[in-house]
Amino acid sequence: MLFGAEWGTGEVFLTMFWFFLFFIWIMLLFQVFVDIFSRSFSGVAKTLWVIVVLVLPYLGVFLYLIINGGKMARFQQKVVLEQQAAFDEHIRETAGTASPADQLSKLADLHDRGKLTDAEYTAMKAKVVA
Repeated sequence: MLFGAEWGTGEVFLTMFWFFLFFIWIMLLFQVFVDIFSRSFSGVAKTLWVIVVLVLPYLGVFLYLIINGGKMARFQQKVVLEQQAAFDEHIRETAGTASPADQLSKLADLHDRGKLTDAEYTAMKAKVVA
């Protein structure tokens, strides 16, 4: 006889539902641990939170979410914004696209140092302005 052959549709649905809840629980647990170790708590506070979450897993996670839930969201938002800003800056540096004012400033600097002739400077300046 196959495993689960006598299960009905409701039992399969209930098993899937419990698995889904377990999966959500594991995700919450990981999220709480990531937040505990990435925030600027003192060593004692981190240790106490880890002990509470490990000894009383459900209560510990729910207490952490109640006490620090809003701070978690703001902290994650701040991290995402910092990562986005760093990514944007990296793209700007890699692509070499600066604002027209920056480009004109660099061209003037190169011209002043004698790296560009008057004709080159005028041609490049016309490209930037256009």
